Amino acid sequence: MNRLERLKIKRDSLKGGKRTYKGIKYPSISISSSDVYIIAKVGDRLDTMAYDFYKDSRLWWIISRANPNKIKRDSFFINPGLRIRIPIDINRIKDEYENLNF
Repeated sequence: MNRLERLKIKRDSLKGGKRTYKGIKYPSISISSSDVYIIAKVGDRLDTMAYDFYKDSRLWWIISRANPNKIKRDSFFINPGLRIRIPIDINRIKDEYENLNF
C-alpha cells in the first residue's frame, strides 16, 4: 500500500511550485491482544521491520504510529533496547487510513 498514491497533490507557489501533499491524516492505533512486542536491536529500521512483519516496507508508518513516545517521526532507525509494539491487524488500520484520507 502506497500511502501517498491517492492523496491530492498541490503546488506551493511560495516554494517555487514544489509539490506537497494535502493534509495526511493517520489513524490512532489502539492496543490489541494480537500485537507483537519486540526488543529493538542495533540496526533495526522501521522499513525493514515493516517488511519482516507485513511483507511491505511502505507500511513502516504503522509501527511508527503505534509507538509515538518511542520512535522519532523523522527517522527510520530505532534505538536499540526499546520495547516496540508491532500491530498485527493491519487491515483494520489500512481501512481506517483510507477512510480518513479519501
